[in-house]
Amino acid sequence: MEKRATMVDVAELAGVSQATVSLVLNGVPNARVSKATRRRVLEAAEQLSYRRGKAHPVPEGRKRVVGLFLDEVSTTPFAAQFIEGARDEAALQDVTVAMFCTQSDPALEQAAIDLLVSQKTIGVIYTTLITRQVTVPDAFSELPLVLLNCYERKLRFPSVVPGDIVGGYTATQALLRAGHRRIAHMTGEIFVEAAVDREKGFRQAMAKWNVPVDEDLVKQAGWTIRGGRETAIALMSRPNPPTAIFCFNDRMAIGCYEAARMLGLSVPHDISIVGFDNEDLAANMDPPLTTIVLPHDEMARWAVAELLDSYEDADHDERLQKVKIECELIERNSIAPVKT
Repeated sequence: MEKRATMVDVAELAGVSQATVSLVLNGVPNARVSKATRRRVLEAAEQLSYRRGKAHPVPEGRKRVVGLFLDEVSTTPFAAQFIEGARDEAALQDVTVAMFCTQSDPALEQAAIDLLVSQKTIGVIYTTLITRQVTVPDAFSELPLVLLNCYERKLRFPSVVPGDIVGGYTATQALLRAGHRRIAHMTGEIFVEAAVDREKGFRQAMAKWNVPVDEDLVKQAGWTIRGGRETAIALMSRPNPPTAIFCFNDRMAIGCYEAARMLGLSVPHDISIVGFDNEDLAANMDPPLTTIVLPHDEMARWAVAELLDSYEDADHDERLQKVKIECELIERNSIAPVKT
């Protein structure tokens, strides 16, 4: 799938906040935005071809609304990316996204489904904030359905998830290409599917480069800044420390930065670090963090497009696919060639 520009990309190019971009592009009346700023935003959107993409048919006799179900909105920073991606793809067809945060409560889910069915809406996108296998409740069978960031073991519905294994491989390969061979990996919790997959990618890259994995350098560090800091101090204090660390997420990477400074080490000259997730803070770290993008915006766009296209494609079985979208490497300044 071709990567399309996001509202964040437009904001960065125009040199304004994401809120300003939203005000300009959505034509909010009486918004206090100067003509010069408005022009910059529109020019940036034009340059990036923002909100331009393939047209998808809107089924006749259906209200131009898609229901987006989220189990949580506050436990991670990624809910906004799902909402914005779905909204932007739907907007291409003048379709509105109605968001429901149900916390997987069957009563709330049923009430929302009843509302969407009574309004004859287009369909539903069932979303989880953490990539995982799910069993979709029977209530969701009443409307066309696409799964976002989750999947069923039996492919009853189209689904889309991030390519975490390839992402882990790409992150590790970036360190290997810089000459690193003693590479540590801070894993997430073992019950998190993304943590398992990113470690698989790490091991695959090491094997591809014929570099043995030192199991003493593979440490579970949870997912927090504190976990990253404490684990990094232990790793960097070893008699033969790693020269590079691939972290399960950017928060662990922040902890690594803190540990390096506490030990009088420099990033990246003494220790190279790669994160994962591309949270907003990654680009503003010192030095800016090389990391992997979670393509939540693109995944949400795909889900909306798939939902709309389902009305045109009669071959149901062909649509029952589990799509994995590539996690792109964002190269910044936290990797340096290994010291010789």
